[in-house]
Order: sequence, then C-alpha cells, then structure tokens
Amino acid sequence: MTKKKSIVRFVFLAIIAVIGILLSVCEFTIPFTNHKYHGFANSISLGLDLSGGLSVVYDCETSGQGDLSSAIDATKTRLENILYSEGFSEAKVQKMGGSRIKIEVPDAKDTDDIFTFLENPRTLNMTLEKASSGVTPEVYITGSDIKNVYVHYDTTENKHGVLLYFTDEGRSKFAELTRRASSASSDEEKIVYLYLGEVSGEPWGQLQCKEEITGGSTFISGGGIDSPESAKEYAFNIMSGTFNVKLTLIENSVISATLGRDALFLGIIAGVVALVLVMAIMWWRYGDFGLLANFSLVFYLILMLFFLQAIPFVQLTLPGIAGIILSLGMAVDGNIIIFERIKEEYASGKKMHLAAKSGFKRAFWPIFDSNITTIFTSIILYILGTSAIKGFAITLFLGICLSMFTSLVITRFLVKSYLPLNTTKPQHARLTREEGVVEIKEEEPVKEETAVPFEMIEGGENNE
Repeated sequence: MTKKKSIVRFVFLAIIAVIGILLSVCEFTIPFTNHKYHGFANSISLGLDLSGGLSVVYDCETSGQGDLSSAIDATKTRLENILYSEGFSEAKVQKMGGSRIKIEVPDAKDTDDIFTFLENPRTLNMTLEKASSGVTPEVYITGSDIKNVYVHYDTTENKHGVLLYFTDEGRSKFAELTRRASSASSDEEKIVYLYLGEVSGEPWGQLQCKEEITGGSTFISGGGIDSPESAKEYAFNIMSGTFNVKLTLIENSVISATLGRDALFLGIIAGVVALVLVMAIMWWRYGDFGLLANFSLVFYLILMLFFLQAIPFVQLTLPGIAGIILSLGMAVDGNIIIFERIKEEYASGKKMHLAAKSGFKRAFWPIFDSNITTIFTSIILYILGTSAIKGFAITLFLGICLSMFTSLVITRFLVKSYLPLNTTKPQHARLTREEGVVEIKEEEPVKEETAVPFEMIEGGENNE
C-alpha cells in the first residue's frame, strides 16, 4: 500500500467519523420537509430512573379456578394496550415472581389518573332488560368478551364516546344480542342496556338496535360522556373490568423528572471522564497506535448510540450506563492485548509490518475467548435478572459485540493503513527492542525446483 492511499483512507474515515458525531448529537430540520432530526443520543429511550415517572407493583389473584399464570399474561397484554393508547409507548409491564405485576411508566406526570381505576374495576355488562327491585336480568356480554376499548369522537353526530372491539367469542355473543334486540315488536324494546359495574339500579347507557350488528365493534356515547376526559375515564373503567385477575396495590413509587435528569447528567459525566482518561493513557502508553485505538473508540461510541436508539426494546437506565462503561473498558482491553503482542513481536526482531501481522494473529483468540464468556454471562443475566439487571445485561451484550468489532476489524484496518506512513520511526508507536537483537529478514518462499526431496533428508537412496 502506498502512502497516498493510506492518507486517502484516513481522510475518508475522518469524514465518516465527523458525520457520525454530527448525526449522534446534533438536531436539525430535515431539508425540504417539516420533520426535525433529533440525533442518536436524543432519540434513545430512557428508563424510569433517568427520565422520572411512576413505578407500581400489584398482587394478582383470580376469582375462579383458572390458571393464574395465563390470567396474568392476559392482564399484562391488556395493561400494555391501555398504556399505549394513553400515549405511554415506553411503558413496561412485566411479571414478578408467581403472582405480581410491575408497571413502569417513564415521563408520567399525573400518576393518579393512570392507575386509580385499576384498584376498583367496573365490568361492563349488557342486558336486554332493565334491572328492577329483586330482579336481576340475564347478562349476555361481560368484560371478558371485550378485546379493546378506545376513546372515539363521532364527527357525524358530534359526540364523544368509546369504541368497543369484541373478542371472537364476544363478537358472536354481541351479534346474537343485537339480533334479539332488533327483532322486538316495538322500538321501546329494541334496546340493549349497559351497566358499568353491578347490574342494578339505573343503567349507565343504552344502545338502540334496529338491526343485527356483526362487525365485532360498537360505538357507545351518552351516560355522562360529554368530553374527551370523561370518555377516557369510561374507557379506562371498561378496560379495567376486562382484566382476568383482581389487582391489589403492593408498592407505589414516583421518581421526579429532576432526579432522573440529575442521574443522567452524572452518568454522562462519569462516562466522559472515563473516556478522556482512557484515551490519554492509551496515547501515553502506545503513541501513534494509541491514537489509532482512540480513533476506533470514536466509531465504537457512534455505533453504540446508533444501536441504543435503533433497537425498539432497549431502554437506557443507570445500570445500562454502567454496562456501556464496562464494555468500553473491554474495547480498550482488546486494543491493549493487540498492541502488547505487536510490541513483543517487534522486540523479538521482526519488522513493523510483520510484527503487526503476527500481533493481530496472536491476539485474536485471547480477545475472542474473553469476550465470548462475557457475552454468555450477559445473556444469563438478561434471562434470570430483574429489570435493573436486564438493562445492564443488554448494554453489556451490545457493547461487547461492538468492542470485538472495533478492536478486531476497525483497529486492524487503521493499523494496516498507518504502517505505510511510518516505516522508519517505530518509537512513534512505542516499539523498541534491545541492542544486539538481529532484525529478522522477511522470509522468502522456497522455490519448487530447489526444494530437497523428503527422502534425501535422512540419507534417502544413499542408505540402500
């Protein structure tokens, strides 16, 4: 490789690094659009301990003899739907132990409105008759027949309400219910009565059924629904009545956004200080090779920020920041192993390019083995650990994979590009050898016509 080609490579890599840094930290409006680009760092989903929010733990119990684990799974799905429809796309719902559910909602400010309805669920019941003194009408549809509930505004009638979607079984039941109601002899009887909670007293609302409804959904308005807030309240109450378990509050904690921002700021400061110290030590210990290692660490950080915001299920937490810093140390450790092997090879008498080639070859398996064991450890931590440990395990796994890539691929590429620029001053890369060590000449391939037959080595035909 010529010096000109090496210079072109470094200029190209420097341009890519600058672009990567700008994409990581800068915000700007995308040209010819109204969309704003926020950068990798600003697009990373933050966990509860960094963004603030609400964390609650509920104990679950079933009213019947059904399987508790399956009931919790179904309730978990319904809770996720509620939180997502409310705009909390970063909320996490997870099982804890055998009978508990933990809910974490980052950036939640008005926590009372989110979860108070969970402790006093009100099941939606549908009947063909009004409840009267001493008489309870037959219930055709219950909360278990409802799949999803959404706040909806009917533009044709200018009404706020809720939109119900039924399960497959509920769809059949609702079709049968509306068929019976629509077949009544008078309009006063073509009504489905809605009760929110106990089937007693005055109904919460009613549906006028002129024909059978088979679409699997229906719009409900009235009954005190006169604003988006009241529609949201009714939707939450209806959805809470669809849970397969009874929820009892065990733990409730609120983390302020200010505390989360302080934790994030201190975590970033710790990472920056660690990075600056590592880069300074690498330059002091390995000279030009240390600068190349620092260059590869820049690519490591850009790739880390990119994947943290690109992977949907990743949330950055304080333990996650610790995992990033630890993996950063592993990336530096890989470069140290490589450069120490190069120094040993050069000290034994090999030229710089041969020492670099042998150094990378000798360093591969130690780096690979140590990183693979750490990857297995992070996988086990993710499978068996709590939510905080999972955050650490995810960033550690991602960081170790990137550290292997940067040390074994990017650093190798940088060293290969650097060697043509420095063939006479090994001290710039902190390469030294003791006096009296003979420089090893580059081995020449053995010519086929001068090769000695194996039979002649031990005497061959002369022994006959």
